[in-house]
Amino acid sequence: MDARTAAVSTRSKRPRRHFANPGQFLRLSGKVLPWLLWPGGLLTIVGIVWGAFFAPDDWQQGDMVRIMYVHVPFAWLASAGYFSLAVCSFVSLVWRHPLADLAAVEIGPVGAGFTAVCLATGSLWGKPEWGAWWVWDARLTSVFILFLLYLGHIALVRAFDDPARGYRAGSILAVVGVINLPIIKFSVDWWNTLHQPASIGLTGAPTIASSMLWPLFFSALGFTLLFSGIVVARTRAAIMERRIRSLLNAQVSSVGEERLS
Repeated sequence: MDARTAAVSTRSKRPRRHFANPGQFLRLSGKVLPWLLWPGGLLTIVGIVWGAFFAPDDWQQGDMVRIMYVHVPFAWLASAGYFSLAVCSFVSLVWRHPLADLAAVEIGPVGAGFTAVCLATGSLWGKPEWGAWWVWDARLTSVFILFLLYLGHIALVRAFDDPARGYRAGSILAVVGVINLPIIKFSVDWWNTLHQPASIGLTGAPTIASSMLWPLFFSALGFTLLFSGIVVARTRAAIMERRIRSLLNAQVSSVGEERLS
């Protein structure tokens, strides 16, 4: 390998090390975090208040439609969060990215919490509309499986004495479980379910009135920023916790060596 090839190889590897560096992540995330949490909280309040008090009733569901401004964003983030978890797991399995495992571990509890709220609000919405708190509808069942996948990942990464084995087992589960996401998305189209088809799509105009669409948009954007901010904050805390633990272990080792000497 000549000097020019070696220089190119060094430059190609440098960005990966640069962004994988925990210290660099802490510096960048410290600047980004306020722009996730504060705007996210503000947009969420605006969207929920707008939807709860100023958006019109649905001609068929009446006031019960207002739970949509919480349920729909949480349903979207339940799937989007798991997709992010699967991406981090894939990066961990293929490139051994030092931050991918930490990010995946911190996404799991947040995604599970959002999925639980999605199921709870869906149950509250379904009771007056369907006459039951729960039915084994294809969409409900697939989202419940998503919740179990989150719990399975949380349990697996903590089930081994060797953290590396737990990270690998959790990553495999997350990557395999991603097959459930298209089932959630297209279950309404593939099977005769109680859920109505999607009102917002990428290829056509929304079928929901703009007076309901805008507060839903603000609410969804706000919750998305909050989800991201919570994950970033948890990942920062995990990095700092690992650093503190390493320092304490080093101090204990040095004290032990001094006593032996």
